[in-house]
Amino acid sequence: MKAATAEIIRALDGLMPRTAIILGSGLGGLVENLTDAVTIAFADLEGFPQSGVSGHSGMLVAGKLAEVPVILVSGRIHYYESGDASAMRLPIECLKAIGVRNLILTNSAGSVDEKMAPGSVMQISDHIDFSGRNPLIGEPTDKRFVGMTNAYDEELAAQMRAAAKKSKVELFKGVYMWFSGPSFETPAEIKMARILGANAVGMSTVPEVILGRFVGLNIAAFSVITNFAAGMTGDELSHDETKEMAPKGGENLTKILTAWLEAK
Repeated sequence: MKAATAEIIRALDGLMPRTAIILGSGLGGLVENLTDAVTIAFADLEGFPQSGVSGHSGMLVAGKLAEVPVILVSGRIHYYESGDASAMRLPIECLKAIGVRNLILTNSAGSVDEKMAPGSVMQISDHIDFSGRNPLIGEPTDKRFVGMTNAYDEELAAQMRAAAKKSKVELFKGVYMWFSGPSFETPAEIKMARILGANAVGMSTVPEVILGRFVGLNIAAFSVITNFAAGMTGDELSHDETKEMAPKGGENLTKILTAWLEAK
């Protein structure tokens, strides 16, 4: 970790971001809104994982958004790529080491709620780890027993709701259910998700929430709704649909995040 952290600090050249944003599928457009951007490829950071998913470019991009220093993680590694739920541990530990305090997680997700249509933005209030996997398996210290009652920081959540109101963006609120992927969920699984209390389903984010809390970061998370979940419309799901629809909801999420930073 020391080598990667040192390289990030060197590349930042005095920039001190206190907020990091992990970008979900199709949400890389946020990078274009940064000023004075500095790009650091995962390949140049010792030990950093490499993503093989289209729409995930594998780089850190630091700069200013609304005149506030931030660092974007474009290229999260998913559990389904290697079967390693802890794949994002090193990047998150490095973010903590360079002084990041707030970790904002974004993803593309399927809606389980008929009222929450594609293009909507949902603030994640809680999650269900349906995969049964945990990124802290194998951690030898008692730090592995991370409390998750307040995994999503309520102060951050309230600030985001205020930012959404200021931006005149409708912000839904709900529970995100993590499926391992990479195949999409079945209609029967979506019926089960609804019964269990999920509002959206997806293949990421939950391991990063756990890792973020493990290292002591404040967490906020959002799902950009790209489709109705399996069985709700009769249409088959595809990753192309995710990449096509994510930027549309991503524009609204960008407005929320920008307004939040402007208020800081």
